[in-house]
Amino acid sequence: MRVGVLTGGGDCPGLNAVIRAVVRKGVQEYGYDFTGFRDGWRGPLENATVPLGIPAVRGILPRGGTILGSSRTNPLQEQDGVRRIKENLARLEVGALITIGGEDTLGVAARLSGEHGVPCVGVPKTIDNDLSATDYTFGFDTAVGIATEAIDRLHTTAESHMRVLVVEVMGRHAGWIALHSGLAGGANVILIPEQRFDVEQVCDWVISRFRASYAPIVVVAEGAMPKDGDMVLKDRSLDSFGHVRLSGVGEWLAKEIEKRTGKEARTTVLGHVQRGGTPSAFDRWLATRFGLHAIDCVRDGAFGTMVALRGTDIVRVPLADATARLKTVDPALYEEVGVFFG
Repeated sequence: MRVGVLTGGGDCPGLNAVIRAVVRKGVQEYGYDFTGFRDGWRGPLENATVPLGIPAVRGILPRGGTILGSSRTNPLQEQDGVRRIKENLARLEVGALITIGGEDTLGVAARLSGEHGVPCVGVPKTIDNDLSATDYTFGFDTAVGIATEAIDRLHTTAESHMRVLVVEVMGRHAGWIALHSGLAGGANVILIPEQRFDVEQVCDWVISRFRASYAPIVVVAEGAMPKDGDMVLKDRSLDSFGHVRLSGVGEWLAKEIEKRTGKEARTTVLGHVQRGGTPSAFDRWLATRFGLHAIDCVRDGAFGTMVALRGTDIVRVPLADATARLKTVDPALYEEVGVFFG
């Protein structure tokens, strides 16, 4: 059998570890051939391929990004997109497609598999850790580690100048990165998309911190929103999945804090640095296990499923269930860490 592999959506530490595991086990144990599709769903849509065998995956375990490239192409929005994908897969004699991605990439795979008979197996990838069917997604641990290190470093410069530092991290709909890194880094305020925030309350926490002769660190997820306002956006343009471009809430919040408290405030937007670079040991471990089990799904003909982590076990869940809803921060968990605010 020939198996296709693609990586879609934002790049993420651990993608190459999945590719490596899929190919190594698929070739060595099952005798499969592999075709790599370039740039996410654009690959099977436009017949853009690269050779993918054991030589191609040597040495890629610690590398960030993806050797296959990625994009946010949505084939369901393209003219005759489904037909073109099915024809290209048939022309290449690809009998199964392993799709590695997040909500959008796997959402396309679920529809292609469930409605159009394309044999897909999904692997969950998102640094936001917001897929409900799996306990963790690879890339999240690396992103939290990077954000935590940045917060650790910012404490010293904040205290040297006695100013407020607002750290904006990724998290469109879910505040897992903000919550984990903020708690681990000793932030004085953590703001997440699941809980609208009161700017006056944030300012009270900031003043309380200064009264204790310490400079406050505010960690805010890019999708966090004030109680009396809307989401802060760079612009109103949409990608092919209908998502607006986020980032800007950190800068807006710093200006509000400075205006309302009279304290100097600065913003650090971590942005793409959170998902770049070498993956952590945990993400390499998890991504490798996902890859090994994904190729087992192909062998078993378990199409329309996604591999997921439950406790320490890798299980199979229906793709449709995996993308039905997002995993967001429980209000009780957020309240639990509130003792450290201010």
